[in-house]
Amino acid sequence: MTSPSTVPVTVLTGFLGSGKTTLLNRILTEQHGQRIAVIENEFGEIGIDDALVIDAEEEVFEMNNGCICCTVRGDLIRILGTLMRRREKFDRILIETTGLADPAPVAQTFFMDDEIGSQLRLDGIVTLVDAAHLLPHLDDEKPDGVENEAVEQIAFADRIVLNKTDLVDGAQLAEVRRRVREINALAEIHEAVQADVDLAAVLDVGGFDLSRALDLDPAFLEEGEHQHDTSVGSVGIELPGELEIEKLNAWLGELLATKGADIFRSKGILAVRGMPERYVFQGVHMLFDGTQGVPWGGEDKVSKAVFIGRNLDRAALEAGLRGCLAQPVPA
Repeated sequence: MTSPSTVPVTVLTGFLGSGKTTLLNRILTEQHGQRIAVIENEFGEIGIDDALVIDAEEEVFEMNNGCICCTVRGDLIRILGTLMRRREKFDRILIETTGLADPAPVAQTFFMDDEIGSQLRLDGIVTLVDAAHLLPHLDDEKPDGVENEAVEQIAFADRIVLNKTDLVDGAQLAEVRRRVREINALAEIHEAVQADVDLAAVLDVGGFDLSRALDLDPAFLEEGEHQHDTSVGSVGIELPGELEIEKLNAWLGELLATKGADIFRSKGILAVRGMPERYVFQGVHMLFDGTQGVPWGGEDKVSKAVFIGRNLDRAALEAGLRGCLAQPVPA
């Protein structure tokens, strides 16, 4: 039995591009009066997500050198230990996993480490689902011994936010709900656009059920190896200088139209000539959107972009973005 004095922890998970950071930003900007510590884990080679999280007063711990469910799980334990020593400074913890994380090993942390388990309690696993892109990932055939992360994320969910419902018609939405229910018959499903859900639906749900986790995976409390699909990787690019927006739009449009099936996620913070603000772009497969971010001010202009997907061509991606560089202005 958990003590009411323990700090609630919510794990936000969901496949690449499902809207985890959007929900995180909604939680951070609501007037709930709570102090929240955020642990942010990113799959890409270079960190982008920390720049996409709103400039809030909450403390944000970034983990971008591996996946929280395996290679940097020790770092998660160390960060949680640091937070416990500063217990009086926050009321809850949010952990945003990578889009390729298996949430089960993350959940294990709160039951297999006595010190953590005595001070923190896993309130729930909230899984974001992209209604427009989920089905192909559920059907993705994995090599022997490699788990399908999209299935695992739904299976271990205590709450499911069925996001981006505005991008599908009624028939596809019904099919997505049916497939989700086949995997997880118990979790509440909340439909949403732009991850706009009532926070009462995702926080303080007291939802994580160890018995159900053990039913799903009898070896849940045992240490085991977790294998990612090695054909899926990330390419991170940092490029000093300014880009031309016309070249950029043409290149990204062509890239995502021809390679979007294998580029699961793309995102970047770019320096565009003539634009005093950062240009923030985000893509999920063929869908792409760009917005203006915070001004550069006097900072050096360095564009950062990350592509995550299957069998990515690093040289072609680097050459493509470099080809968008603006020509030097004649003296």
